[in-house]
Amino acid sequence: MAKMRKFDTKVQHLKYKVLREVARAAWDDKLMQNITSIPKRIMPGNEPTMRCCIYKERAILGERIRLAMGGDMSNPNVIEVLDIACDECPVSGYDVTEACRGCIAHRCEDVCRFGAITFDEHQKAHIDKSKCKNCGACSKVCPYSAIINRTRPCERACKIKAIHMGPDKAAEIDNSKCVSCGACVYQCPFGAIADKSFILNVIDILKKSDNNNKYKVYAVVAPSIAGQFSYAKVGQAIKGITELGFYHVVEAALGADMVAFAESKELTECDDFLTSSCCPAFVDYIKKHYPELEGHISHNLSPAATIAKYMKEKEPDCKIVFIGPCTAKKMEFQKKEVRPYIDSVITFEELQALFDSRDIDIMTLEEDYLDNASYFGRIFARSGGLADAVAQGLKEHGLEDFKYNPLSCDGLDQCKIALLRASKGNLPNNFIEGMACTGGCIGGAGCLTHEEKNKKDVDAYGELAYEKTISDAISLLK
Repeated sequence: MAKMRKFDTKVQHLKYKVLREVARAAWDDKLMQNITSIPKRIMPGNEPTMRCCIYKERAILGERIRLAMGGDMSNPNVIEVLDIACDECPVSGYDVTEACRGCIAHRCEDVCRFGAITFDEHQKAHIDKSKCKNCGACSKVCPYSAIINRTRPCERACKIKAIHMGPDKAAEIDNSKCVSCGACVYQCPFGAIADKSFILNVIDILKKSDNNNKYKVYAVVAPSIAGQFSYAKVGQAIKGITELGFYHVVEAALGADMVAFAESKELTECDDFLTSSCCPAFVDYIKKHYPELEGHISHNLSPAATIAKYMKEKEPDCKIVFIGPCTAKKMEFQKKEVRPYIDSVITFEELQALFDSRDIDIMTLEEDYLDNASYFGRIFARSGGLADAVAQGLKEHGLEDFKYNPLSCDGLDQCKIALLRASKGNLPNNFIEGMACTGGCIGGAGCLTHEEKNKKDVDAYGELAYEKTISDAISLLK
């Protein structure tokens, strides 16, 4: 059983246990036929451990199992709300706290243009939620700072306002705005928002390959794997992937080398500015929120799709599974321009569940090594890495004289500022590196850990290939 040190939070640990048991059933046809046994293996007792009663706890567990098995297929978004689990947060908006002194100035009442503030017999203020517009004027004028804005964690985490409260006060996701970055998934303290899993799909691919040997299954692994399995070595995690039945493990960082080399040349040929195409959530953000800038997106596929495309061209019958930290990748691989190349996607959380579903203790394994990519391809995993790689690409193209002025956006807040300036023609930069997750891919919602040291781990992982240039890496493909 996984120890708590493998995860940041107990919510992640619960999610992992569900994924692990669903995976165990998927490997064993007999267990899958008795799917009703899964809840008992996860929660064997008859006393609630996290909720008010055992019945609610079991009902929520059933919803978690549904998501682990693919979720609501009628909902195109990979991020879903478990309505039954979303009922513990206070209603968002402005509230009057106990700090209200019942003053007689009533500045809050005077400034409210909607008549939402009334007073009781003690002159304490109260806000009528049916009238309040959440403008915040009352909060600004209160001399005691007694009026505060309560924002739900999911709403606070969503930087593009894709989450709102529905009629039943549960969170609702506006798919026309959502970019599936998963920030809300990681920040919800009750695990009431989660990403659909394709773990059953991946197991099916592996089982069919093992049974008929008609095709090989490759794992394309994100460079942010460095620092994720902190209880073991990176090489042991790589070895564990092949123990699961994957034929070979390939670095997505090699695709990053290919993208950096192509994108640097593309930048010199554009008239104005170029935005990166590596982060699917960032690309989706541009298309949904700044459609007028869509023509500035690099024409390159993401690193994972780029290397997968190369592999499929060389071996059309092979199957490719991307493993990384990104929930948005689960949306990307379903798009028509990527679907021919990537067959499925799982996160590092799901990879841990897969290891334990097969009782693979990676700490006991010998190390395997990857030697596909350059230092520059590997540092794509953290904010600023792509910008550095493009600079190296310009150098290797012999274009050092090109006036390169990049802007690295660390999280959607910074992306929003950059794109807003670009939309108004006020952007001095000619290249925008957009990363939806804070810190870059190392901050993805599907990570096991989100520690600051992950950036150092990625750089150290890159240093192992420092003697190799981008050209050296991609020359091996020819």
